[in-house]
Amino acid sequence: MFEFITDEEERGQVGIGTLIVFIAMVLVAAIAAGVLINTAGFLQTKSEATGEEATAQVSNRVTVVGATGNVNTVDQDDAVDNETIQYVNVTVMRASGAENINLSEATVQWIGPDNAETLTNGPESATGTNATKFATVNVNGDSTDVLASQETRIKLVLNATAIRNPGANWQAADGNNNITGLAEGESAQIEITTQYGSTTPYWLSAPESLQGKQAVKL
Repeated sequence: MFEFITDEEERGQVGIGTLIVFIAMVLVAAIAAGVLINTAGFLQTKSEATGEEATAQVSNRVTVVGATGNVNTVDQDDAVDNETIQYVNVTVMRASGAENINLSEATVQWIGPDNAETLTNGPESATGTNATKFATVNVNGDSTDVLASQETRIKLVLNATAIRNPGANWQAADGNNNITGLAEGESAQIEITTQYGSTTPYWLSAPESLQGKQAVKL
């Protein structure tokens, strides 16, 4: 039933063949293990980087403390001769758990009654803001651009009149009462996006009446 190899030379040849097959299997297993280890290391590094980016996008954002608006007064010699909100002032702070946030690298998306504009940080003077730029003003802290601590407060100044009427010469005394800012009872949404990619939405709502007022809460 069984065949026994009695020749010593044939017995040695069978042993060598088995050894070769065994070594080949070990080499294949080692190569496969190396590929698996490298793949696992790459996936771990990728997942850690993705997790850090996702965490930064969630936590490194701003919190809106409050918002006010400066009201235009009725003046027949001014281009804006109606009572509307010209400047919107949004005070922000660093969200809990956030790192330093540089507002000079932030963007503000304005989604208003008539149009949408994306604003970047511009002049230091609030009066120099326009349809594509917002200014930063230090309220509490050492910088006008960086939220370096939980106590730091910075005000973002947006020119609602220029945003709503991009390209219009609204500062000229032309008596054009069609050039307006945020009017009574109107609303607009802003979205503040930090350099980390996190976004904070906030609704601005003008009061039903602006008559006789110079500043209002939004």
